[in-house]
Amino acid sequence: MTVILDAGGVSALAGQRARLVELRRRGYWPAQVPVIVLTEALTGDHRRDFHTNRLLRACQIRNVDEPQAREGARLRTCTGRAGTISAPDAIVVAFASTWPDPVVLTSDPHDLGALTEHTARPITVATV
Repeated sequence: MTVILDAGGVSALAGQRARLVELRRRGYWPAQVPVIVLTEALTGDHRRDFHTNRLLRACQIRNVDEPQAREGARLRTCTGRAGTISAPDAIVVAFASTWPDPVVLTSDPHDLGALTEHTARPITVATV
């Protein structure tokens, strides 16, 4: 299983030390975080971002390439809700589709679930 975090997953886990310990114990850590997630998860104020940055240091921040960005655009369009589903969410799902046995941890399973309905490989979406 590969754990992937979206911005909601990062924000939720930043304050859940016990959950992180459990993920590590089970061998599901470090989580993969597409770089675009940082734009949504951080404020740019190091004082407000302290806990989030601490969590992110324990993750693997990954670049997103052009094919993943294009796949995200396709997924967004396929949902019929391109105007309401965020581009970062679509990119997270496209990114997840390139990993083995991906599980996306999120606080917004509705939008991510709609996107995963259009991927070639199954992706599990779990609420943090």
